[in-house]
Amino acid sequence: MRTLAIDIETYSDVNLIKYGVYKYVDSDAFTILLFGYSFDEDPVTVIDMTRQELPDDLITCLYDIDIIKTAFNANFEITCLSKYLQRRNLPPLQTAQWECSSVLACYNSLPTGLANVAKVLHFGEDKQKDARGKALIRYFSMPCKPTKANGGRTRNMPADAPDKWVEYIEYNRQDVVVEKAIRRKLLALRPPDTEHQVWCLDQKINAAGIAVDQTLVNNAVIMNVIHHDTLMEEATEITGLSNPNSVMQLKEWMEEQVGRPLECMDKKAVQELLAETDLPVNVRRILEIRQLLGKTSIKKYEAMAGSMAKDGRCRGMLQFYGAARSGRWAGRIIQLQNLPRNSMPDLDTARNLVKDGDLDVMEMLYDNVPDVLSQLVRTALVAPEGKRFIIADFSAIEARVIAWLAGETWRMNVFAEGGDIYCASASSMFHVPVVKHGINGDLRQKGKVAELALGYGGGPHALVIMGALEKGLSEEELPDIVEKWRAASPKIIQFWGAADRAAKNAIRTRKPQRIKQGGLIFRVAKGALFIELPSGRHLVYIHPRIGTNRFGGESIEYMGMEQTSRKWGRLETYGGKLVENIVQAVARDCLAIAMIRLDKAGYKIVAHVHDEVICEMPEGQGSLKEAIAIMTQNVSWNEGLVLNADGFETNYYMKD
Repeated sequence: MRTLAIDIETYSDVNLIKYGVYKYVDSDAFTILLFGYSFDEDPVTVIDMTRQELPDDLITCLYDIDIIKTAFNANFEITCLSKYLQRRNLPPLQTAQWECSSVLACYNSLPTGLANVAKVLHFGEDKQKDARGKALIRYFSMPCKPTKANGGRTRNMPADAPDKWVEYIEYNRQDVVVEKAIRRKLLALRPPDTEHQVWCLDQKINAAGIAVDQTLVNNAVIMNVIHHDTLMEEATEITGLSNPNSVMQLKEWMEEQVGRPLECMDKKAVQELLAETDLPVNVRRILEIRQLLGKTSIKKYEAMAGSMAKDGRCRGMLQFYGAARSGRWAGRIIQLQNLPRNSMPDLDTARNLVKDGDLDVMEMLYDNVPDVLSQLVRTALVAPEGKRFIIADFSAIEARVIAWLAGETWRMNVFAEGGDIYCASASSMFHVPVVKHGINGDLRQKGKVAELALGYGGGPHALVIMGALEKGLSEEELPDIVEKWRAASPKIIQFWGAADRAAKNAIRTRKPQRIKQGGLIFRVAKGALFIELPSGRHLVYIHPRIGTNRFGGESIEYMGMEQTSRKWGRLETYGGKLVENIVQAVARDCLAIAMIRLDKAGYKIVAHVHDEVICEMPEGQGSLKEAIAIMTQNVSWNEGLVLNADGFETNYYMKD
């Protein structure tokens, strides 16, 4: 089958990085500047679209089902070209005819970004991204600041810098060269066909977007500003400071009031000070105001307002293969994955007050207005009139997957019988019956913390990170909890060891290693360690080797992106961490196949968060019961995995 490699350069007055491609093309100012393309191994041709439209024969190729269209981050090309074609009264492009080289790179655990991938693959200079690109993009593809020197213009055109425009054309040409080289290098390592189906569905979900309650969003932003200014005025009046939000000024004032030096004024320090019983009234009030001013969830409202298209929907909020190791989705723009939780019993009342813009009553009813606005962020995502959300969430999916893969029978039985895994875990740990709100119910909390923290080789420190101390556990009892949890879960412990040994043996011998846990296969080929999952998908660890860890023992090393520095470098892993990657990847595959089934059944998925699917359905169509039944069906590769889901129907998004 023929391939058509494409790269375009565009212009819009919307910030692409901040608000995404859908809002970017929604602007009347959006236009395509350059269209670089190449069929198969032909040389690259660049069409200057400031001088001519796309030729009819090329447009025909864009719709030809017998030609595979390829691009790096193909979502950008598909969305931009579809908008261009729409303006010519032509239908949108079909995603199924496209393949994305960026997804291919991410599938193989390479970094994001065309230039980064080309460098990591050690291409020659002729196949590296043109370094002049950023400056040329800023000059031609973004608005410019009007000055006397440029005649007050707000956009640079080719005639304003002919030499730069020639460079931009060559930059566009070189991008196609690099993209083709990446595809050629990685094509033999492409994912299973099912992944292409999942990617196509991802494009459909992102393009559908989710509706936003514009009145709620706009009023929340206004109310926050007014409330913030009121608090600042009160703080200024109490302290006499020119800027009571300044840490340095406030710290000096606080030290003078309490008569002792303070180390800092961060969130924890403020909480500790407020716990003191002998604080002067004015000091306590200033600390309370500082807490109120510290709420930052209003940025979510601003992101919604900024990214909202003309039809009132936000799009492009999910990044396919956003997590390099597991393949899970990542959040973009609004960041659905880290929306504040809501626990208010009177969400409707608070929502209506914000929609009415009634700040006076809000301040009368609620002590913490910023917290109320924070809890209402989710509820700004709404089902349009005549429709409602059906929200279904896999229950304890990672706990189920690890039990299934490891063959921890007692855990699987708990799930099969509809039991409480936290009670069952505590019961196995302490050898007594544990019932929620019943006999030995106090032990459930220990079981819960252990379940959340210890499945991937973690110890006492993992319990602390998971909030064990805040939940009332003492540091002294943490080692005992770890020991008891591991004693109750021998098959999971064996799973860690089996994964560790299989990876090391595959690296040493270059021979495939199969472990009984999940039937996983570890093999080294083409410079990488591959772990074949039950779904047929692979986890990829580039340039693996056996190294030495900080304790003097053997470790597994590979090349990847460091989380803190965001630089490509050598990383370290071990059996428990490998199991975490495997479990999260299998859970992701369960979600992916469930969404494909939901889509085929006519459920319009508008978003998904972690293991939760949000469907927008007309009144009278679909049901929660049916959606859950569809989600929890097993397929050939996960037979025996006990799946369950729960959910609710609602007119606006929330955490039930």
